[in-house]
Amino acid sequence: MHEYKIITLCGSIKFKDEFMKVQEKLILDGNIVLTPNFFRNIKKEDIDEKTKKMLDEMHKQKIDMSDEIYVINVGGYIGESTKNEIEYAEARGKKISYLENKKSE
Repeated sequence: MHEYKIITLCGSIKFKDEFMKVQEKLILDGNIVLTPNFFRNIKKEDIDEKTKKMLDEMHKQKIDMSDEIYVINVGGYIGESTKNEIEYAEARGKKISYLENKKSE
């Protein structure tokens, strides 16, 4: 059996359409893709701290399970949570790819 690469998508959930496009392309290229949790009926502002912490831990576990993370950085935007995820992945030696060329900070 073929060993498929596992890639976790990271980035602001405001870029949901981009996430869907990238997810589709990466899957069709032969990868297993893990994504953040998207909710239809819950606004980000309505999630309490305990739940937010749980969701952040889940996403870090997805990164742990991955060979690579792929950052959805539309317009070069990388928010605080995504920066933390990139640092988390770097500390674990994960490959990091970006949708758009990373701008120097």
